[in-house]
Amino acid sequence: MKRLTLLLLLLPITLFVQAQPLRVAVAANAQFVMVQLKTAFQKKTGIEVESIVNSSGKLTTQIQQGAPYDIFLSADMEYPQTLHKAGLTVAAPVIYAYGSLVLWTLTDLPLSTNLKILSDPAVRHVAIANPATAPYGEAAVSLLKHKALLDQVQPKVVYGESIAQVNQYILSGAAEVGFTAKSVVLDPSLTKRGHWIDLPTTGYSPIAQGVVVLKRTTIPKEAEQFMAFLRSPQARRILQQFGYH
Repeated sequence: MKRLTLLLLLLPITLFVQAQPLRVAVAANAQFVMVQLKTAFQKKTGIEVESIVNSSGKLTTQIQQGAPYDIFLSADMEYPQTLHKAGLTVAAPVIYAYGSLVLWTLTDLPLSTNLKILSDPAVRHVAIANPATAPYGEAAVSLLKHKALLDQVQPKVVYGESIAQVNQYILSGAAEVGFTAKSVVLDPSLTKRGHWIDLPTTGYSPIAQGVVVLKRTTIPKEAEQFMAFLRSPQARRILQQFGYH
């Protein structure tokens, strides 16, 4: 009788653990591709996924402060490496994709890779993600320095908390042009909005994007299934469709 009572007490807990979604913290550059990855993973495994989108830096701070995430997809390797050094991850981060930077506008501005258009009086605002917390913002600033344009463009810069806010600045017209992730402009909902150009990677370090499983996870088996899925040909195809290498 005692064994039966104990079993009945444990049963709801077991069901609750199995039913909870896999919580994936996602850097804003990957918010659109994550929709496709999540759909494919859920269809393949039946495991529900909940994604939380923000800048890599802010997500890192949330994790350090105890946020109950299972997996972290960063826009770089530095932030997940910081978590690993602090003993907050199951293993060292691995690269799941390489991202790239584009210049995007909804206006008829003639964009070019020399970025000279940013000095044009017609451009009053240039949107960039906060380089202190967003790797794509850091890459944009690095590219402007490489082109010797940062001092000229700096008075026009409006910083977004993440790539997601940069996108809002561009889409709302608050900024005539902005630096964003290629994965954003390749999302089907945005492919016909304005125009964009690929930017040369010689002016910034390769954007190696890292992923880690967090020690705080209560569903490690499901987390490892997602990690394995990221390495699958199906996930690779989805990432490539969104401009990742």
